[in-house]
Amino acid sequence: METNDYLKDLKDIKEMMSKSSQTLSLSGLSGILAGLYALAGAWYADYLLTTYDVQDYTNYRMQTPFPIDDLTIQLVGLAALIVFASIVTGIVLSAAKAKKLGETLWNSSSRRLIVNFSIPLGTGGILVLILLSKGYYELIAPMMLLFYGMGCVNASKYTFRDVRYLGITQIILGLMAAFFKDSDLLFWALGFGVCHIVYGAMMYVKYDRN
Repeated sequence: METNDYLKDLKDIKEMMSKSSQTLSLSGLSGILAGLYALAGAWYADYLLTTYDVQDYTNYRMQTPFPIDDLTIQLVGLAALIVFASIVTGIVLSAAKAKKLGETLWNSSSRRLIVNFSIPLGTGGILVLILLSKGYYELIAPMMLLFYGMGCVNASKYTFRDVRYLGITQIILGLMAAFFKDSDLLFWALGFGVCHIVYGAMMYVKYDRN
């Protein structure tokens, strides 16, 4: 009987240590909304490309690196808007969840999560800018998916395990986008749009609803 109590105490201590090293305030609803933002952005990007009559946008004006024209400005601005809206939504909803759980959003666990997520994400962002400046447009969507996926996998040990599976899915889609280069916008929409909605809904049902 004493042995069972001892094992139970060890299990409880292990669970407490695991929770103390993880950020549990991530909001599934913010993932759903980020996915909706991405789908809306992909639709509008496709509309812009159709409006400007770009038949093969992956090779769009490759002979002139980083073309500063209306289409480029609108596409870059659209991407920046999606990222900004997703970050703000994530912070607001995660802060509300943390308050509901009686936790603080900014703690040692969340700092480790941000650092481990930001390193691959920042590296990918710099690489995307380099590719954009050199005119390698067909590699931008695959690189965004790949480095975002690696960021999710890298940060998953500090939050819900589901984030790891989201990251692996993004990496697979990034590789597919690189292979099927004429469908990279479709894979971008699947990764940042559909996958965020699916995983966000799963996390909301498992962790947020109660």
